[in-house]
Amino acid sequence: MSPQCFIFIGRSGSGKGTQAKLLIEDLKRSDSSRETLYIQTGQELREFIKGETYTQKKTKGLYENGALMPEFLALHAWISLMVEKYDGTQNLIFDGTPRKVHEAGVINSLFEFYSFEKPWVINIDISLDEAVKRLMERKREDDTEDSIRKRLGWYETDVAPTINYFKSNPLYRCLDIDGERSIEAIHTDIVKRLGLD
Repeated sequence: MSPQCFIFIGRSGSGKGTQAKLLIEDLKRSDSSRETLYIQTGQELREFIKGETYTQKKTKGLYENGALMPEFLALHAWISLMVEKYDGTQNLIFDGTPRKVHEAGVINSLFEFYSFEKPWVINIDISLDEAVKRLMERKREDDTEDSIRKRLGWYETDVAPTINYFKSNPLYRCLDIDGERSIEAIHTDIVKRLGLD
C-alpha cells in the first residue's frame, strides 16, 4: 500500500492536533512497518520564534499579537521539514496547514512531486463561539475574549476559502467532521469514514 496523506484543518481549538495524534496510532496499528511524518506548522513556528535572528524576532512579535503568519514563513516551516525528513515511505499528516488558498496551490505541487494520490482533507468543524470557549479555557495570561475573537477572525477570510478550494478539487477527498462531540466520538467517526476501522 502506498503512503497516505492527511490534512487536518479547522478553527483554533477544534482539536486538530488531538485527532491527528490518534490517527497516527491507528495508522501504526494498520501497518507497523510504516512511519508517519507529522507536520505541525504551529509547533514549528513556536520553535522558530525562540531564535535570535531578525526574522525570528519579528515573527515572535506577530505571533504574540495573534497575527496570522506571512505565507512565506508558514511555507518555510513545512517545506523545510519535508525536504529534510521525508524519505518517500512515510505517511504524511499536516496539522494546521495550509491556511490560505495560495498555500493550497503550493501543497498541490508537493503532492504531485511526491506522487501522493487523493490526499484526505479532514475539516473538524466547530462554531466560532465554541472555539472561543475552548481557547478561553486554555488561554494565556494576557488573552481576553476580544483578543481571541480577533485572532480567530482570519478563519473566515483565509481558512474557509481554502476548505472550499479543497472541496471543489477532484484531487482531494474531503471529510466534514462535527467537532463539537467527545474526542472519542470524533475519532471513531474519522476512522470509520477513512475506512481504517
